[in-house]
Amino acid sequence: MAVTEIPTVRGPLPTSELGTTLAHEHVFVLTPDSQANWPGEWDEEERVADAVGRLRELRDSGVHTIVDPTVDGLGRNIPRIQRVNAEVPDLNIVVATGLYTFADVPRYFAHRGPGALPGLPEPMVDLFVSDIREGIQGTDVRAAFLKCAIDEHGLTDGVERILRAVGATHVETGVPVMVHTHPGSETGLDVQRVLAEEGVPPDRVQLAHSGDSTDADHLSALADEGFWLGMDRFGIDLALDFDARVGIVAEMCRRGYAERMVLSQDAACYIDWIQPDLLPMMPNWHYLHVRADVVPALLERGVTEDQVEQMLVGNPRRWFEGG
Repeated sequence: MAVTEIPTVRGPLPTSELGTTLAHEHVFVLTPDSQANWPGEWDEEERVADAVGRLRELRDSGVHTIVDPTVDGLGRNIPRIQRVNAEVPDLNIVVATGLYTFADVPRYFAHRGPGALPGLPEPMVDLFVSDIREGIQGTDVRAAFLKCAIDEHGLTDGVERILRAVGATHVETGVPVMVHTHPGSETGLDVQRVLAEEGVPPDRVQLAHSGDSTDADHLSALADEGFWLGMDRFGIDLALDFDARVGIVAEMCRRGYAERMVLSQDAACYIDWIQPDLLPMMPNWHYLHVRADVVPALLERGVTEDQVEQMLVGNPRRWFEGG
């Protein structure tokens, strides 16, 4: 049965009201331990006010919803996001549960469950389920989807353990899954195998950062299996430039895969992973880039208005709804 309502930071929302949706954006990406040990760069009031301003500008541009996959490992702080969203009440923010690592499980889990003794239950599953059914970090904000990662490091023991915990949680709860992938290493194939073994159908899985590749044959094969392709790093024009990122989306649309792609920027109001004075090297990495620059460029390359609407409105809704 298809889902018709999902939780957001401000409460339940009918999926019919998601509207124009950026399917992979963060509000903050932080390293709390480092921020606590070496304070100085982070100013809570300044950062919250800046986020409010940026998200108001985004909503004024015509975006109704952002999907924020910030989980453990990315500095998730739901009370802070509630505070920001209260000042931008006409923007929907959809949040996640899960774990983000490229290699090992966080030390918190290293000697718990199967990390302590083979055969013990996986504690991650109960924690993820609680975030989905009860609320996150003592709030009543529930997670609407699951997030994990596999990068060029490949399917390490830690990554596989988390991926299987995410799969088990999906089977119990039915919420969709987003996986950070590294298409240059074709890690989507690892995701395909492991999640299939856990009973997760491909059409419930979004392969984030698929737009980092220009290999249309590889992406087409994944789409043919039913996966959603996250063309979601527009503005990160270093390894792959603007024309290449637009070009692969246009080619996939030409091949008939507009119905399997979502568009986004993987941007944030503030990210502490990057030295601040280096951010000007990516001047297009911000929330407004897709609608202001990417969409016109796609239309110039023959992508239709209906296909753009599909990628920004219809597909995010279908990923959440399932069925």
